[in-house]
Amino acid sequence: MTQTQDATRTRTFSWSDPAQHVRSLAGRTGLEMLQAMGTGELPPPPIMQLIDGNGLHAEEGVVTLTLDPQEFHYNPIGTVHGGVISTLLDTAAACSVHSTLPAGVGYTSMDLNVKFLRPVTVDSGRLTCTGTVLQRGRRTALAEARLTDATGRLVAHATSSCLIFDLPA
Repeated sequence: MTQTQDATRTRTFSWSDPAQHVRSLAGRTGLEMLQAMGTGELPPPPIMQLIDGNGLHAEEGVVTLTLDPQEFHYNPIGTVHGGVISTLLDTAAACSVHSTLPAGVGYTSMDLNVKFLRPVTVDSGRLTCTGTVLQRGRRTALAEARLTDATGRLVAHATSSCLIFDLPA
């Protein structure tokens, strides 16, 4: 029996305390907040730092995120874990809703329906995930998100309902 030695890989990341940034968000619309994150004026949320997301662009009703697949995203069979893909889809869909909200109004995802269409690996290249609001009412919104690989092929799709509510003062 021959044993092979595999080089151990490590990863370190850091994030800023989200509670410290809550005060800087007061008075900003959802779009203003997302655009400030996109330019680096505000730090990204810790989840994006955890998965190593590397881009955010926001317009009213549309948010685009990017991620370069890495080995640390893999599941046991050597493809990007569905949870990472779902996180991107959920973030893009929900943030597209957030981009339509006035200051003092928040949201939370009520559901996420994901369809995985192709396996994703490091060879897929940069992933682009675009969330778009399909319908927004006073208390709920419906959004979709599309995840494409570097060649523009659709690799996953999701729809999400979000609950809209007033934030505590």
